[in-house]
Amino acid sequence: MNPLSWNEYFMGIAKLSSLRSKDPHTQVGACIVNDKRIILGIGYNGMPIGCDDREFPWTSNGEYFDQKYAYVVHAELNAILNSSAPLDGCTVYTTLFPCNECAKAIIQSRIARVVYLEDKYADTDGTRASKRMFDAAGVEYVRYVEREIDITAR
Repeated sequence: MNPLSWNEYFMGIAKLSSLRSKDPHTQVGACIVNDKRIILGIGYNGMPIGCDDREFPWTSNGEYFDQKYAYVVHAELNAILNSSAPLDGCTVYTTLFPCNECAKAIIQSRIARVVYLEDKYADTDGTRASKRMFDAAGVEYVRYVEREIDITAR
């Protein structure tokens, strides 16, 4: 038997959480863990509570008011808002490198480490701003390297 590592386990939870998102283009999940390996928050990108995700736009085209960007709460911020304890020194596992807005929330929450799966927007101003803020604030960020795991074969 080859059990999952802690990194595999927590990134797996972030990936599973991303499947709750109804975003047709980018599903993102996040899982916040303390140094005792206790999960303190989980989130995915979705509409705010009370905003019916069948009535709000999921498109990234058109006027700003008609785009998802005006409304969607990102996975990292949802995980922070859903947290059950202070997040000082915690690690956030996320399926996509955090945007600059989420980076601010991560820093303000005193999360110490970001483990991310994808960085598909690495060349954007927002991601460059995230990395600049993380570097200045001393937040470590590490790319997660996946291995093939067949959970049905266990």
